[in-house]
Amino acid sequence: MPSESTSPISTHSMPDRPAVPRARGTLFHTAIADPRGDELLPLAALQERYPDLYARHRAKYAGREHRLRERVIPLDCTWTDVVFFSPVGSSMLFDAMRSAGRSVPEFPMWTLDASRLDPRRCCVRLMRLTRGERSADPGDEDDYLPLTTATLRAVSQVTDRALARLRTLGPDEPALPWGDVPHILHRGPVPLRLFER
Repeated sequence: MPSESTSPISTHSMPDRPAVPRARGTLFHTAIADPRGDELLPLAALQERYPDLYARHRAKYAGREHRLRERVIPLDCTWTDVVFFSPVGSSMLFDAMRSAGRSVPEFPMWTLDASRLDPRRCCVRLMRLTRGERSADPGDEDDYLPLTTATLRAVSQVTDRALARLRTLGPDEPALPWGDVPHILHRGPVPLRLFER
């Protein structure tokens, strides 16, 4: 049996590895015309710093206030404590809505290199929307995945189901363009300097 000093495997020569590898890929967020401060804030932080912005963004949840209390299980927080990103740009989603006769303005998107985010503060939330509902279906622990390069690649294509729903929207149906698109969630603020505009 070889002694420690003559062992063919040495742990000292192994390269250092980060505890959690950073995901590679692109994330999307709707551009903010007049940002305040130097960070993109979750809803809970807006309530404290910018009550007027909080009121405007909270109004988007009218009729689906339960979503604000939803637990983000792997990040041990609520929906209001995270910043949301999409793994896909908006153009395919909005084009599908336009084909259903919906008027959708152009929204510029900011991009973010996913490797700029600490994966320990992130997760992927798989989303499903039952047709005609005003909110995505509730999630459980099986709807959350870690933010990795492989996961991001797997969720970065708009599904046929999502496009079919948007292309066949009825006139009174809620649009919810990202209702069937996985969300990338980041707990806490994100510095604006990380975005490509």
